[in-house]
Amino acid sequence: MGSTRRTAIVAGVLFLVTEVAAIGGLALYRPVLHDTGYVLGPGADGQVFLGALCEFVLALAVAGTGAALYPVLRRRNEGAAIGYVCGRLLEAAVIVVGIISVLSVVTLRRQAEGAAGADGASLVTAGQALVAFHDWTFLFGPNFVLGANTLVLAGLMYTSRLVPRWIAVLGLVGGTMICASATAVLFGIYEQVSVAGSLAALPVFAWEVTLAVRLLAKGFDAGAGRSAAAA
Repeated sequence: MGSTRRTAIVAGVLFLVTEVAAIGGLALYRPVLHDTGYVLGPGADGQVFLGALCEFVLALAVAGTGAALYPVLRRRNEGAAIGYVCGRLLEAAVIVVGIISVLSVVTLRRQAEGAAGADGASLVTAGQALVAFHDWTFLFGPNFVLGANTLVLAGLMYTSRLVPRWIAVLGLVGGTMICASATAVLFGIYEQVSVAGSLAALPVFAWEVTLAVRLLAKGFDAGAGRSAAAA
């Protein structure tokens, strides 16, 4: 097995890991993100910790895709390849900041045991502020930055024909839609977690899953590899 084929397999696996970890983290975070009085209640700290672990795996996989694809992408466009790696690192960093904000809510809940009156109200306000902070990181990391990264990678895939062009076009559409959706959320047109937001995220989800399956099944396009080697 050649190094390029191994790169394709590693990248494909990492893209699938990002999807599974992202969905798992969002589902496990539900108690802390949707219960405004979480810091004063019995809590579901174990579930939140599992969600944080999923998101940490997500951050590692996001950074890993950039590192794994760099050797192949730099032979097509080194500047864009470096930009993609930096973009994925930024996306991973924003995700980690969001993890810390959610775990801070758990810390507040533990400190709130026995608190009442003004102290309890202050802790609830602090908890809601941390959840809002997480929501903003979710908007800018897995939405704006993800969209930009998708456009860079899909553009490289399209021009170099590393994968069939219809897959690259799906990425270009997905990156554009997720950025447009994040802009709509930013200006209050609809909520981030909503039907409209979910529909706008479907193309980029389909792009990453389709790309992952393609890389695992067939790798990069052999013709593109020969053209790059000849050049």
